[in-house]
Amino acid sequence: MAAAVAATALLSACNDGTPKANLKTELDTLSYEMGLASSANFESVMYGQFGVDSAYVDEFLKGVRDGALTADDKKKAAYYAGIQIGQQISQQMVRGTEMQIFGDDSTKHLSVKNTVAGFISGVKGKTAIKVDGKVLTPQMAFERATARMESIHAKTMEQKYGANKEAGEKFMAENAKKPGIKTLQGGVQYKVITEGSGEIPSDTSLVLVRYEGRLINDSIFDSTDKNNGGKPVEMMPSRSIKGFAAALTHMPIGSTWEVYIPADMAYGDREAGDIPPYSTLIFKITLDGFAK
Repeated sequence: MAAAVAATALLSACNDGTPKANLKTELDTLSYEMGLASSANFESVMYGQFGVDSAYVDEFLKGVRDGALTADDKKKAAYYAGIQIGQQISQQMVRGTEMQIFGDDSTKHLSVKNTVAGFISGVKGKTAIKVDGKVLTPQMAFERATARMESIHAKTMEQKYGANKEAGEKFMAENAKKPGIKTLQGGVQYKVITEGSGEIPSDTSLVLVRYEGRLINDSIFDSTDKNNGGKPVEMMPSRSIKGFAAALTHMPIGSTWEVYIPADMAYGDREAGDIPPYSTLIFKITLDGFAK
């Protein structure tokens, strides 16, 4: 009892903005213990999840207090919920989209103000924009925004990696003139090293493949020798990049081909491990058989 009284006196004396605790009953004490226990991970929540500046810890705690102590006030609860949504729009939607379409270019930014304006217009059903005489609906906006994001991202990547794209196109054009080079759909080129006599896989066949992949500068980015001890890997053509699938579905079992894949039949404007955007890829592929 004496300890509880002492604790009460200590807590009541705090004047740093901490709510006063009154530990008269066991439930009072349990409530306090729950709060204290949950504070153990506050740094990861405050800094990691919400990105709060460490200089404003007191403001963060003030918000925690106000939010918790006014939870039953519907008007204030609605306001605080709106603040959370607004922060998500700014920090996740807008900033996340900037990273997606601009990459590491920190000089370009979307308008948070316009994003909020669009959100509020949609919620209130007061969209003023028309497209082809039709009022722009949220679904139409989603489809248009998605297409616009893809277009902006492609332009950003092409500006940054345009030289890589041009080098790949030049390589493919010159390679097509070499003896023994044949062309498949999508501009995929190949040269037969060993012609097999087995069955040709379908798009959904599970096959055993050994391969080495390299860029046009001859740097190797992947191989079964390196990553699978020289043993073949199981692969389904439909689950590989388009150019690789095109080759596998034209190769008889037992064949070894050297395959040249243009960027748009490989990873396009995406970066994949050691493969830069817009990379033309070269694969030496041996098709050993069907997986059992």
